[in-house]
Amino acid sequence: MHAARYVGNHTIAVAEVPVAPPPPGQVQLDVAYTGICGTDLHLLHGAMDARVTLPAVIGHEMSGRIAAVGEGVTGWAVGDPVTVMPLAWCGTCPACAAGHQHICQNLDFIGIDSPGSLQNRWNVPQEVLVRLPASLPLDRAALVEPVAVSVHDVRRADLRPGEKAVVVGGGPIGVLIAVAARHAGAEVVVAEVDPERRAMVAGLGFDVLDPGADDLVARVTEWTAGAGADVVFEVSGAAAAVLGATSLARVRGRLVVVAIHPQPRPVDLKQVFWRELTVLGARVYERRDFETAVTMLADGVVPADRLITGTVPLSRVADAFDQLSAGRAMKVLVDCQEVA
Repeated sequence: MHAARYVGNHTIAVAEVPVAPPPPGQVQLDVAYTGICGTDLHLLHGAMDARVTLPAVIGHEMSGRIAAVGEGVTGWAVGDPVTVMPLAWCGTCPACAAGHQHICQNLDFIGIDSPGSLQNRWNVPQEVLVRLPASLPLDRAALVEPVAVSVHDVRRADLRPGEKAVVVGGGPIGVLIAVAARHAGAEVVVAEVDPERRAMVAGLGFDVLDPGADDLVARVTEWTAGAGADVVFEVSGAAAAVLGATSLARVRGRLVVVAIHPQPRPVDLKQVFWRELTVLGARVYERRDFETAVTMLADGVVPADRLITGTVPLSRVADAFDQLSAGRAMKVLVDCQEVA
């Protein structure tokens, strides 16, 4: 079979590798599609070299069907459509003992810390499988993982119907947070610097602000009749956005930090103090977030066709990374069964 492997030095290469049968307790998947995300880009750019063992098969946003089941696997059959919640936790650390297994202190993020889905066939523990409805096309189902991220972010914010939310950053996760927030009954404004992304977000029915031209504080103050937003989601990863985010929130509002910031950022703590703000981190997801994401995609809540920019065969996986790195795409899928 073929697999796309990060080999270091900003390089991903497709190689022929042997197929191993699924061990006891695991299933073998025919991977249909794998989506490329910002975390994969960070990995390719060397930001996670301390976590990977080269050559590393990466990828974690996926859909596929069960091809074989290992000894002891129950409740699953060949042909079942599935996705994977790519988290394996230790079950014994303080975070796990407190019921927060998804942010285990010894977490194995599958696709980074262990082999991922950019391959024809993939062996995974049965515990990470998430069932898909037969009616959900597998290309759309490859979006379950990023949708689950957005569902978790909105749930972490305790967003309520009728509240006003500002999403700072209109990339894939920002758009999905806006969709999930609207689905939860909130009014949503998105702030995004890139004009093409602003146009796409506006096409989905959201009000969009340009941080380069608009006075965000003034616009949000006007929109909220002087109060400020109930929730601000910081998804951009930009230092200026972090510094300004606390000025967008109302008294006792919530700031949810979604973006991964590789280095410390200045934060306006006077606003946190003055307005009694709550600052929340939101990382990955829990199984209930995956299940909600599956339902949202199956019900057509998520505009999957608008988000999927294109599909490339596994042999051209480097093209997908190039498109995303250049900002030319929202979400590119890799067809893991097609090797051109």
